Amino acid sequence: MTVTACDTLTNEEQGALIGAGAGAVAAQAFDANLGWTVVTAAAGAAAGALIARNQRTNQCAYADGRGGYVTRPC
Repeated sequence: MTVTACDTLTNEEQGALIGAGAGAVAAQAFDANLGWTVVTAAAGAAAGALIARNQRTNQCAYADGRGGYVTRPC
């Protein structure tokens, strides 16, 4: 059922789901409290969504050295 439900998700949503799961598992591996587990799951979700979007668009953000970012092919 879980695999079927993922068919309707976008790449970014799937990446966020995988990242959130990985963050939560990592927090539990380090015996983190609930607050840190939520934070790492949120960070994992954000990172997973960005990675999925970068793979789909082949565009990544790079620091421009002046405090900003420029987008170029990965």
